[in-house]
Amino acid sequence: MRWGFGLRSLRYYYHRLVRMGSTPEAIARGVAIGVFFGCLPMFGLQMILSLAAATLLRGYRIAAAAATWISNPLTYFPLYGFGFQVGRALLGYGHLTFPKEGIPSLNHLSSLGGDFLAALFFGCVVLGVCFSFCSYWACLHAIRRARRNKKQGRRH
Repeated sequence: MRWGFGLRSLRYYYHRLVRMGSTPEAIARGVAIGVFFGCLPMFGLQMILSLAAATLLRGYRIAAAAATWISNPLTYFPLYGFGFQVGRALLGYGHLTFPKEGIPSLNHLSSLGGDFLAALFFGCVVLGVCFSFCSYWACLHAIRRARRNKKQGRRH
């Protein structure tokens, strides 16, 4: 991947985010909700849950749905692997280990049992809370700054 293309894509999505037709707080709340549910290992339910939560919490639903894509085929293993390690450390499950090389097999994961699922889910919830707070404040600041600059006639 060329860096120019990646930076251009980020800039495009930044401008799309800034131009959404809602308040900065509602957009940021939607992004935070989407990021939180995107961190959870609940494939197929992430977007549905984020839309329901955005409706209840008055977040911008389009931003919530889009932000669930923080977890995608390129980020599954790093995100959920890190979430598992966080949960394992916080719950004191030192006995849960993975093979040194390669991806663990389904047999190995099933032998770990409920402790594995508890560590994974708990760690992902902790990551989701941390990432959603960070995304809320970063998004809120970026949208307010860009809209302020637009009113003043400056480029952002």
